[in-house]
Amino acid sequence: MTTLALLSQTANLDFLRPMLVAANPSLDVVTWPDPRCLDAEVAVCWNSPPGVYAKMPRLRLVHSIAAGVDNVVAEQDVSALPVCRVVDPMLAEGMLQFVLWGVLYFHRKLDQAMASQRIRQWKRPLQTPASSCRVGLMGMGELGGHIAKRLPLLGYTVSGWARTPREIPGVTMFSGDAGYADFLAQTDVLVCLLPLTAQTRGILGERTFSALPEGAALIHCGRGEHLVEADLIAALGSGRLRGAIVDVFEQEPLPADHPLWATPGVVVTPHMATMATYDVVVRQVVRNIGQMHEGAPYFNQVDMARGY
Repeated sequence: MTTLALLSQTANLDFLRPMLVAANPSLDVVTWPDPRCLDAEVAVCWNSPPGVYAKMPRLRLVHSIAAGVDNVVAEQDVSALPVCRVVDPMLAEGMLQFVLWGVLYFHRKLDQAMASQRIRQWKRPLQTPASSCRVGLMGMGELGGHIAKRLPLLGYTVSGWARTPREIPGVTMFSGDAGYADFLAQTDVLVCLLPLTAQTRGILGERTFSALPEGAALIHCGRGEHLVEADLIAALGSGRLRGAIVDVFEQEPLPADHPLWATPGVVVTPHMATMATYDVVVRQVVRNIGQMHEGAPYFNQVDMARGY
């Protein structure tokens, strides 16, 4: 029998227990903070308790329940452990829907209409064609690439920025430090879909905001640690940025007294842009447990040198 620990310091993952056991009856599933978690061979995690893996001498596999692993490896030693993530084909479609809503929110000036509603003012915002709205995508992986292929079909002018050069039909591509300023200079709505690495931590800060055209907007659905929150608040206050939709935060849940809740121009969403369905999570975890016992390569194992 394989012992599997459901680990989270902020969420109760116990709802996954019956699903995992139904998929693999040989699993003994325990949920944090049950002390038996420390005897587990497999950790299935979201926002793991700091340093917990070092207390688990039998641990052989760390598995995120999401596409990202940053909060699974933060404050942990995973140098000798395989870390896997979940890849759901519907993640890309869910992210496309969220980003499209955000682009429409700014392109169709719904932020202005809602501001007028709050003061009971009938004021029709000037409408412009989609082609006049320049969308810049930061991060051209599975999610960004999918969105980059679809937005031009709706008439939007789309550019993309990635760590290394690549080509996507209908999209103006930039790469590396050399292309970053030019990419930002022609972006009206900036969409962050980057993975979290040492190079991208804090990338959404004063340097980036000051290089955007005045009145640009931000849609942030990458990782919480990308955003320098004080710089965003300052850019909105100065008028450098028109508004921001922020879905991910360094601290989640976002504390009730956090200034972003009440910052004019900010829409706070509770990390809902897209997520894997739980049946997909369970299937991929169980499949990788089989790989572990067979000594076979894991599916969706993270390259820790790159961070994704």
